[in-house]
Amino acid sequence: MKLLVVDDSSTMRRIIKNTLQRLGYDDILEAEHGLQAWELIDTIEGIKVLITDWNMPEMNGLDLVKKVRSDSRFTDIPIIMVTTEGGKAEVITALKAGVNNYIVKPFTPQVLKEKLEVVLGVNDI
Repeated sequence: MKLLVVDDSSTMRRIIKNTLQRLGYDDILEAEHGLQAWELIDTIEGIKVLITDWNMPEMNGLDLVKKVRSDSRFTDIPIIMVTTEGGKAEVITALKAGVNNYIVKPFTPQVLKEKLEVVLGVNDI
């Protein structure tokens, strides 16, 4: 399954990528900002999950979410926002823009696993 991790911090991308790999995901694409992410989404088929930061240069995560949601080809891609923006107003804004789930940094690998399972509809039985 192809996942796209978008964050302007290479350290944070590495943390998320390493966590995803430990969870068994090995087809992981990376982007430094929303514009680069949009190019990947628009040109590479099969991206199944978008994990994005909010605060980034070029195009922020909220604008990326709005762009993805406004394109009928990508309305079903689950989006998880991973950000330091933890206020109630920010969470509501992100959810209204089309985010499926929200993680506030710092987070544990278990939180990422749980949020990913929710957006993918995976249930531990």
